[in-house]
Amino acid sequence: MIDENEIIIYGTSWCGDCYRTRRFLDKHGVCYHWVNIDEDKEAEQIVLKINCGMRSVPTIVFKDNSVLVEPTNITLAQKLGIILS
Repeated sequence: MIDENEIIIYGTSWCGDCYRTRRFLDKHGVCYHWVNIDEDKEAEQIVLKINCGMRSVPTIVFKDNSVLVEPTNITLAQKLGIILS
């Protein structure tokens, strides 16, 4: 079950940007729920709907229902209020 306060990351196991994003969030202690769209067809449909038919990953849905698609680490840090040194 997904906690309503948790970030949801839709991605795939083979995606380099998904790996980088998860590593960044883990490093900064950010909780998230990982959903592999290769294994979850309902989740794949969510990604397709958000991205106008494209399977763009990672697609990240935040607590405030805002979405980032394929964000850089800098963009993630800004969104989450993480100060990078």
